[in-house]
Amino acid sequence: MHRLYNSLEPRVMDEDMLKLAVGEQGPREEAGQLARQEGILFKDVLSLRLDFQNLSFNNIEAIEGLDTLVNLEDLSLFNNRISKIDSLDALVKLQVLSLGNNQIGNMMNIIYLRRFKDLRTLSLSGNPIAESEDYKMFVCAYLPDLVYLDFHRIDDHMAKMAESKHQYSIDELKHRENLIQSRLEDEQAQQEELEKHKAAFVEHLNGSFLFDSMYTEDVEGNKLAYLPGISELLQAYKDKFVIICLNIFEYGLKQQEKRKLELDTFNECVQEAIQENQEQGKHRIAKFEEKHLLSLNAIRDESELTNFEMKIVEYGKDITELFNVLMTLEMQLVEQLEETINMFERNIIDLVALFIENVQSLMAQCRDLENHHHEKLLEISINTLEKILKGDVDEDLPDDLRPLFVDKDTIFNAVGASHDIHLLKIDNREDELVTRANSWCTHLVDTIHKNEIMRNRRRVKEINQYIDHMQNELDSLECSDVID
Repeated sequence: MHRLYNSLEPRVMDEDMLKLAVGEQGPREEAGQLARQEGILFKDVLSLRLDFQNLSFNNIEAIEGLDTLVNLEDLSLFNNRISKIDSLDALVKLQVLSLGNNQIGNMMNIIYLRRFKDLRTLSLSGNPIAESEDYKMFVCAYLPDLVYLDFHRIDDHMAKMAESKHQYSIDELKHRENLIQSRLEDEQAQQEELEKHKAAFVEHLNGSFLFDSMYTEDVEGNKLAYLPGISELLQAYKDKFVIICLNIFEYGLKQQEKRKLELDTFNECVQEAIQENQEQGKHRIAKFEEKHLLSLNAIRDESELTNFEMKIVEYGKDITELFNVLMTLEMQLVEQLEETINMFERNIIDLVALFIENVQSLMAQCRDLENHHHEKLLEISINTLEKILKGDVDEDLPDDLRPLFVDKDTIFNAVGASHDIHLLKIDNREDELVTRANSWCTHLVDTIHKNEIMRNRRRVKEINQYIDHMQNELDSLECSDVID
């Protein structure tokens, strides 16, 4: 049977195979039925065996499809056809890995396993790699936190010998790993900073990005930049433009902090109101339940039918009174939160509107700078054309500029095209900022209103369920006593 399966076509892990394996090794009976009905949550799987114990899994050639098993601690792929250890990156909690009886032959596969900081048990026996003379030393050196290798505990003497033998290579590897880790941390920090800037709607405004983007597709403007006197003009333009962008950036971050403070204060007010209301409700329920047991016992002990019926009615009134009290508390909370939400809505809309208004004012300054630069550029270009027409031409004029200086229309078109591109870039960045800020505000307010509606519905449902339970107890008591 074993040879028969090994002669079959090699297989690659896929989702269907993974579901089958998890299903077979998952909970049985009632829990298993529930899991099958609700769907398998792969993140909950802690241990998985894809080895010879189930012969449908002993022909795997490549490790794939395990990305969803983020909490997996124990993985067995014993007795397959795997030749390379990879595609396990998502299994950050892996502690036990069994890859015995596979086709792993390259010792560099061990290096890959260094990323699994919790790995303590590893089995590679039966692989070509395990036949190497330096196998155990290499594994112990490069995986210093490993406790068990091929079902044998690694003793301190072996660990020290391995470390000593491979010290130089390990030090080099650690250096490279530290550089990579440092680069990853820098990239992560930059990404987090960028997300912070995006939340303020001012990303890439803390430098010359917007200015540079105006010239990215500006063919004519880049040509005209080589005209005599334009270089100094362009640098002065850029310096002033970037200062305005930095002003927008700094202002945006400050306004984001104000919006965050406003939102945090609002959330605190909401939570305080809900908590205070809940405490009042709990207090009234506690008082009711103190009386509840006494009332039920008194009804059960009553032998006189008239008194029995009177007590039933009285207890029913108590239940109704509790319902009215709880619903009144909820109505009061709804009114209180509605007022709080409306006040927050006005404040946050005003903050966003002020932010947009001031940004648009600063963007207008960018356009003013562009208009001024356009006028100067056009003036210099016309003067250059007049010199060319008089024969007083600068021999250093670049060849790709000469076709522009044929007549005034050509100059006007070239300078105008450059100007239009610049204004469009400024307008688009402003529109993007305004649109995103308004969308954020609208979405936030809508979400807050929807969340309050959902909270109210849940609370009303809770109250009704509790009151229904109390009433059912009374009704069952009344029925049983009538029957008796």
